[in-house]
Amino acid sequence: MHLHKYEKIWLAFGIISLIVFLSVVGVSAFHQGNTPSGGHMTIDPNKVRETAPFDQTGLHERSDGTYEMVIISQAFGYDAGDWKVPVGKEITFTLTSEDVTHSFSIVGTNVNMMAIPGQVNHKKHTFKEPGKYLIICNEYCGSGHHFMSAEIEVVES
Repeated sequence: MHLHKYEKIWLAFGIISLIVFLSVVGVSAFHQGNTPSGGHMTIDPNKVRETAPFDQTGLHERSDGTYEMVIISQAFGYDAGDWKVPVGKEITFTLTSEDVTHSFSIVGTNVNMMAIPGQVNHKKHTFKEPGKYLIICNEYCGSGHHFMSAEIEVVES
């Protein structure tokens, strides 16, 4: 196969540009301390309800005055017991799934997590206003996906 002189020049220019680009991105990422994610807590998806903290779903007050809400995503619903949380307190949402990939999104907040079988996700949030907040699944999880919602009630403590 014969390559024209200009084709060789453009091919060399493209390869050199790619090498320079990847080098700059790689060096700057590691220089700034960016590394691949790690340290994820994982559990056996077949033993979710036997593994702490998912053996006791719901809202739990911690010794430092914050709260943790432990939630299991399951086929077309969320298992978290009582959905009442206090206003003005930091809530850590701890989430996993026992069947397929779901999501956990509280409308009107920045709480948006993936619920992947075997992985545990955490998100902290403080509700500033009392009221009812809609929780939806943004990840298609089966034929009843459109029914997968819940409501969290934020109350004065």
